[in-house]
Amino acid sequence: MRFSLPPQTAATQDNLRGILAMLAAMALFILNDTMVKLAGADLPLGQVIFLRGLMASVLVLAWAGLSGALVHWRRLAQGAVLWRPVGEIGATLLYLSALMLMPIGNITAILQVVPLAATAASALFLAEAVGWRRWSAAAVGFLGTMLIVRPGMEGFNWASLVALSAVGFIVLRDLSTRWITREVPSLAVTAVAAVAVTVAGAGLGLSEDWIAVSAHDLALLAGAAVCLVGGYMTVIMAMRSGEVSAVAPFRYSIILWALIIGYVVWGEVPRAATLVGIAIVAAAGIYTFEGETRLRRRARAAALRRQD
Repeated sequence: MRFSLPPQTAATQDNLRGILAMLAAMALFILNDTMVKLAGADLPLGQVIFLRGLMASVLVLAWAGLSGALVHWRRLAQGAVLWRPVGEIGATLLYLSALMLMPIGNITAILQVVPLAATAASALFLAEAVGWRRWSAAAVGFLGTMLIVRPGMEGFNWASLVALSAVGFIVLRDLSTRWITREVPSLAVTAVAAVAVTVAGAGLGLSEDWIAVSAHDLALLAGAAVCLVGGYMTVIMAMRSGEVSAVAPFRYSIILWALIIGYVVWGEVPRAATLVGIAIVAAAGIYTFEGETRLRRRARAAALRRQD
């Protein structure tokens, strides 16, 4: 005899799996950043990006090949697929440049303004309806970001501007992703981005003097590549397992991971203003997620009523 769980219990278990996968993804992403930052203390940035990207590309291409994601590679010939690596390259170069110069907790928190910036960009470039509540959440989130970036004139540096610039490229990447047709596998898109970033690292490296890589730094970059690919795998698993409204807010766990690692590895202690800014950004982001969930539910309910 086969037993099936009640729908509500099954949904709860799916959400729990999604939440656990999201927590794991955020931990893997911050471990990647940590190892890159440590290796970047010894190696030039272009070399770091190239070596990590080379190893990550091999892993992603192998994964995509085994899963059959590259069988219909001609579907990648879309403008949105080509624009996405532009955002990925710009975000990687700017983010890692800033990461080498500022506390990992601060820059991680700054990047959490991305959902709010994406909301604003969706209204401006995709003509999506954005009500005053979501605009207010975006405005409050940006105010929180200013507390993180500029707790005082003595705490401001150009690396903060670089980190904020990375947000623009991440939004470009995310909007381009939304324009990609569903027939293109996510793994294939990820593989294109990984290879593009690797090539960009090699290009940046042409202006640098590369250094012989120690076994320690090579191990760090290999670990970063594994964590990066693992993060991609688990974040996809998270978003496919549970409801977006239940899973997505746990993206903000990356801030906690970053603050812990920043303290343990570099002895970084955030200022009170920075912590307040982090709380504001996280609260505004979660409010935005919940608002988008309500809109999706209303749209589904309206569609069902029209069918009736």
